[in-house]
Amino acid sequence: MTSCLLAISEQDADGALATGSFDEVFLWSRSATSNFTGGLSPHLEHLGPINLRNVDLVRIALGVLAADRSVLREGGGSSWNTREFELTVQVHDPAVWTAVADDLAKLVGFLSGDQWTFTFTRAPADTIEPLPIEDATYRRAVLLSGGADSAAGALISALQLDDRSQALVSQYSSTALSPVQQDLVRGIEGYASKAAQIHHQFHLHRGSKRLNGTAYRDESSTRSRSLLFLSLGLAVAERTKAPLWIAENGFASLNPPLGADRRGALSTHTTHPRFLRDLQTLVTRVGGHAEIENPFEGMTKGEMFALVAREIGTDAASDYLSGTNSCSHTDARYSGAPPGTSCGVCFGCLVRRAAFAAASVPDRTEYLCNDTTEKFTTFVQQKSIVEPMRDFVMRGIRPRDIMAMSLPAGYAPTDALALCQRGVAELRSFLA
Repeated sequence: MTSCLLAISEQDADGALATGSFDEVFLWSRSATSNFTGGLSPHLEHLGPINLRNVDLVRIALGVLAADRSVLREGGGSSWNTREFELTVQVHDPAVWTAVADDLAKLVGFLSGDQWTFTFTRAPADTIEPLPIEDATYRRAVLLSGGADSAAGALISALQLDDRSQALVSQYSSTALSPVQQDLVRGIEGYASKAAQIHHQFHLHRGSKRLNGTAYRDESSTRSRSLLFLSLGLAVAERTKAPLWIAENGFASLNPPLGADRRGALSTHTTHPRFLRDLQTLVTRVGGHAEIENPFEGMTKGEMFALVAREIGTDAASDYLSGTNSCSHTDARYSGAPPGTSCGVCFGCLVRRAAFAAASVPDRTEYLCNDTTEKFTTFVQQKSIVEPMRDFVMRGIRPRDIMAMSLPAGYAPTDALALCQRGVAELRSFLA
């Protein structure tokens, strides 16, 4: 069991360190001693007056991600999902969150594959009064990660809204993603010129050093990062009580495991329909803004790409979607590759390449697996899951695979089966 504290008060963080009450102490404050990067404060006042429950949700999500990153997983098959956390977070009203602590633990546990216990203490009041924000007129907020699905969703949303504005919400830890996100915003402004795009870009992640100067451990899997992304999106959406779009193809959201050893935490639930529905239910119960929609829940990635091509044309879709990044591996730079490079052989890259082919949209992405200099051969071989993917698509999706997916109420297993079969068909056609 690892006990962690997310404090927004330097005094409380110092007190926790002095008493040794926690294994890890994370301080999120406006001061230079904060353990987190970026200019966002724990009160979110630069966004304007925000529902305090949504402010609390961002703190909880950041505490979860910080804890997730700071405790290494065990190796070997599916045994890596055995970590146990006790997380204490400073919030505005501890009683409200204590009432849902068990449900929150189940929600976060489903997301990360770990066991969680939550405790809440009262946060000190903010000394800065938030000012009204003039741009709070948008009709929809859309998460824009830099990946192909979020880019497709943001563009389709802008075209639907016509001359009404939308807020695009980005979050990044790797600085290589920042220009990708900014380029996509410019692309949306070009293809949907009638609508104003209000871009909120958050550079928020745990730093490398503890308050005492020692180095944090660094777990790279971080299944919980989507909770922070969604929490930031809901905080932005709350300003105008707008719905929050999270655009993700339904096949990837369900994420059927490639094999028996990839169940549990090895099969990510970052946009799983059950997770999204349970999150909405919980945040609604505490009185926060919680309207989340995934309009592409019933589509494959190839079907999303085809929709973009129908809206703006095949050549434009090729340019726009090829400028996104779907790669699971950000460490290619350590092998000499440019920042933001795509390997071409991870799950994200393979589904992406299959989607381009299925939609008959030219893929202009430069993949390391196609590099003729053979400089990255070792890196590509280490990252490749091409053979497991071939085995997976040859086996296909079976009804018992669907029944093991923890579908939420109202999601028909027959619909999930049909969707997964279409997704597998796209992969099979490409890998063949």
